This record gives sequence, C-alpha cells and structure tokens, in this order.
Amino acid sequence: MSTELVRKESNESSSSRPPEGAAPGVASQLGPLFASLFPQGSPVAFSFWDGSRLGPGGGPGEVVVHHKTALRRLLWAPGELGLARAYVSGEIDLEGDIYAILASLNEAMGRRPPRPTKTLGALLRVLFRLDLLGPPPPPPAVEVRLSLLSSGWLHSKGRDSEAIRHHYDVGNDFYSLVLGPTMTYSCARFLDGATSLEAAQAAKHELICRKLGLDARPGARLLDVGCGWGSMAIHAAANHGAKVVGVTLSPAQAELARERVEAAGLSDRVEIRLQDYRDLGGEKFDAISSVGMFEHVGSERMHEYFATLYGLLDYEGRLLNHAISKVGGSKMRGRRFINRYVFPDGELMDVAEVVRAMEDHGFEVRDLESLREHYVRTLRFWVANLEEHFEEAAAVSSRERARVWRLYMAASANGFAENSIAVHQVLGVKSAPNGSSGMPLTRRSWG
Repeated sequence: MSTELVRKESNESSSSRPPEGAAPGVASQLGPLFASLFPQGSPVAFSFWDGSRLGPGGGPGEVVVHHKTALRRLLWAPGELGLARAYVSGEIDLEGDIYAILASLNEAMGRRPPRPTKTLGALLRVLFRLDLLGPPPPPPAVEVRLSLLSSGWLHSKGRDSEAIRHHYDVGNDFYSLVLGPTMTYSCARFLDGATSLEAAQAAKHELICRKLGLDARPGARLLDVGCGWGSMAIHAAANHGAKVVGVTLSPAQAELARERVEAAGLSDRVEIRLQDYRDLGGEKFDAISSVGMFEHVGSERMHEYFATLYGLLDYEGRLLNHAISKVGGSKMRGRRFINRYVFPDGELMDVAEVVRAMEDHGFEVRDLESLREHYVRTLRFWVANLEEHFEEAAAVSSRERARVWRLYMAASANGFAENSIAVHQVLGVKSAPNGSSGMPLTRRSWG
C-alpha cells in the first residue's frame, strides 16, 4: 500500500465518528494496554483499522495498524519480535519520519519498561473483547531460525555458510539499489558535509589501504576477508598495485565480484574465492583487511579467528579489523528481530575484548579509530536509496525483504546516533622477532 493511499485512508477514517451508542472503537479498547506500555503517554499517534486513534497529533509521524492480526502477533510473540513480524507483513506501517518515530518509541518505553505480566494481561483482555483470540499467525516467509538440528553447531563452517547466504544472497540487484554503485556494505568515511556516499566509500577504502601500508609497498599481497562484492579488493589493486585474494561465503557475492574485477581489467591482480578464511592453509600475506565480516565470527571463535589471521601474515604484516562494536558485547540470538531477519548468529564484540584478543595472539595493536558518526550518515544514505527505489527493490527480492531492510537500517542509524553501538577500526601488526614493525613514525600519511 502506497504512503499516499495510507494517509488518505487514515485521514478519511479518522474524520468519521461512530454513532452514539455504538460499540467503542479499537483505540478506546486499547487504552489500558497503552497505559501500561507508555506510563507517561504515547509519544506518537497510533491509528487503527476502524479509523480510531490514540496518542498526540502533530508529532514526528504515526504508527498505522492496518489489520487486527498485528495484535494477535503480539500475544504469541510479545515485544520486539511480534512487532517486527507485524511490520514486515505490512500489518503495521510507520508513516512520517521513521528515525524520529523509532527513537521516540524507544525512549518512551525505555524510561520505565512495562511489567510483562501486566502488559500481557491487558492484551489478552483486549483481544477477548475484540474477538481476536486464535492460533498464532504464521511468521513472514523471510524469517529464519538456525538451530543445531537444522544447521549444525553455532559457528561451524556449514552453519556460518548458511547464515551468510541468508543475509547476502538476497539478490545482487537488491543490494545495488540500496548500496549504490560502489556496492560497499560497510561504514563509509565522510571527509566533509558535502561528501557523496560514493566518495565516502572510496575514502574509507583509501584509509584502510594507507593504514595497511599498501601505498608504500606496491605489489604487496593483500587478503580481504569477507570481500563482499570486491570493492575493497578492486580499490587496493587499482590504486596501490596490490595483489589481492578476496574470500567470501556468499556465492552471489563471489559471482558479481568476479564480474566487477574483470570489468575493471584487474583479473591478473585480484582473485575472488568462495572460501572460508579458516581453509586458507599455509598461504602468506603482507596485509589483511577484514571489513564488516567480524560480526559473523562470534566470541566462541574470536580467538581462533585472530590466531588464524596472525598465522597468515608475514613479519611486519598488518591486520585492519573494521567491525561494529558494543560495550559489553551483544549476541544476536533467540527471538530478536535482527537474529530472525537480518544477521542470524551475529554478535557484536566489545572493542576492549577485541584489542585484548589480538594481543593474546601476538598482534601489536598500533591504532584504534571510531567511525560511529560516519555510520549514521552511511545508513541514512542507504535508507534514502531504498525508499527512493522501494518498488524496484521489492520486485527484485520481495516486499517483506525490503521492509526488513528499511526497519533494520533505520533502527541501526538511531543506534549509532545515540551511541548504543559503535564501529571501530583496530590496526595490528605482526612485529618481527627483533621487534621491527615496519610502522611509520606518525599517522601523517594516512590522511
């Protein structure tokens, strides 16, 4: 349903009033439930399928509940998962400024989290009065549940491969609409307020190349772990003469990455492999970049990850680990929206733990940089791309998938903006036995 049609129907419905003596509308029936959810009052307006409304007018937007099934979802999956299922299914829409709506709801519910038993009891009474009790609605088709029985042990090679395919094999055409021509699915680096997304992604790649010392070592052998669609590999080869091996677990990514390498005339310098980094064996590299891949590793495998990468480096070789982080860490497990729809089995690590793990396995940590504010702008560019091309994105993947990505990217932008999550680049070097690191005396050459 288009935004214009939703607004038109909502306005027409809200202008109508039930005749005197008629049964109370959905909004009045939901009053006690909303009182338990929002003790200080709802921060945004809610409109319902019968035209009734709750909450203030003139706010950042409104939550439009199109169908009664959304309430039944909350009964069977209270909280985040039920709401996400209703949104992904199109039973709920967020009309207006999606960032402000999500931030307002998060702040209001975070001030005084409702008691689950009280909320559930209020919901049950509403559903009974509205004759909405029934079996659980089936989840959207794009929801995934990886388990020991279906996919194997957590972070085994087979299960990691399945998790990666779920996230990245949704269609190269879909990602090209969202990410733009650079096909880079990680935080960009904006040099000033007028920097375009394409220029910012190139600036990020250049910063990584300089941190790795590729500008001073033409012909250096670079391993790009989780190479995506080949953008970092292409930049390093084209601009610094690096000889690059890129590895990914996504067949769709590998296929397009090879096509892009060939189109750039770099087939003699860039090799794209469908391969797990743990299977690289005795190969040696002068530098390793890992950009937006570490979130899939997990705390259980973090030490194996750094030990493996350390073993793949020659002396004076450098590792640049670029990853989303969270103080105290965060496991994307169970009934969380991001686990079921976006990054199954994903995990955010505390950057302090990352630094310690790198040091435990021999790396000398030489630099740490946060790009948190840059990820806010990056995600807002991606959301704008998706909204501009929403119908095309839905056509090349599915409407449900497009709605998942809009919700997850907008919520993530808010998370970076409020500093509940961050993104860090950690640079480590494998110093020689005599202590030689090959590192420059200052950061001046990094730009």
